Amino acid sequence: MHPTLIIGIFVILFLVELLYFKLADRFNIIDQPNHRSSHSVVVLRGGGIIFVIALLIYPLYFGLEYIYFLSGLAAITFISFMDDIKPISNKLRLIFHLVGVACMFYQLTLFNLPIYWILLALILVIGTINAINFMDGINGITGAYALITLCSLLYINTVQIEFIDSSFLITSIISVIVFNIFNFRVKAKCFAGDVGSVGIAFIIMFLLLSLIIKTQNLVYLLLLLLYGLDAVSTIFFRLVRRENIFDAHRSHFYQYLANERKVPHLIVSSIYAMIQLLINVVIICYLPKSMSAVLVALALCTIIFIIIRFSTEGSNRLFGTKIA
Repeated sequence: MHPTLIIGIFVILFLVELLYFKLADRFNIIDQPNHRSSHSVVVLRGGGIIFVIALLIYPLYFGLEYIYFLSGLAAITFISFMDDIKPISNKLRLIFHLVGVACMFYQLTLFNLPIYWILLALILVIGTINAINFMDGINGITGAYALITLCSLLYINTVQIEFIDSSFLITSIISVIVFNIFNFRVKAKCFAGDVGSVGIAFIIMFLLLSLIIKTQNLVYLLLLLLYGLDAVSTIFFRLVRRENIFDAHRSHFYQYLANERKVPHLIVSSIYAMIQLLINVVIICYLPKSMSAVLVALALCTIIFIIIRFSTEGSNRLFGTKIA
């Protein structure tokens, strides 16, 4: 992509984001702090809509190559934006999510696969979208993590194996940079909202599935390893404590660090992004040479994460036990 076009897209998206802020302020699309929040002041919600807008205007200058995916993106983020404005029933949200994922699968021609593979892919995508949505709880974490993931995918696409048009990835990266300008701050101007976290999750899963289909290698899912470790371990500990895993909470490890240990939000977000970057470097450098070496390294990462979480939070908190 020509540098002039990159600058032009950045300027357009920056101005669109500013326009959205005015509309959000006028129509009171805000995030009110509550007992589950990691912030204490009112902040504009839905700034992550820029991820979606960037790709919905993408066909204007790059064509309609991904029209079915973009239709799915529009569907799933529409209901998410409505949920940002006013709570939506879980059933209605699920219907839109299924429609969105069906459009994605049609774009990827997954419906040619046996039904069990389709069901497994559906569970994977819906689960990952919700996990990324739940991980969006402090300043900078969604934007920083998404930037690392998208840049890693751009490197793979450019240097190792082309699985999608690079302009698609670059446009997404520009939108994340614009969002980070307003969110990666001590006092954030905006939050991603469900429209942003669900939208970027949907985009990332489309890219990962495109890469996996091209390479026939599921190991690339580990480009989201750290989020997965936090989400899965949190679900496990909540089940042990007999909590409803669908209720809102502050049980994630990153939330514990930010809320209980009072580690600054941007420090926590940066740590998550940098650790995932190191994991991605291992995957990118060693996967073409030795999958076993990658799996051993990632197994060590998993063990280290669990040890750190146990040593930091303690078994009493994680399992809900009490000392007599």
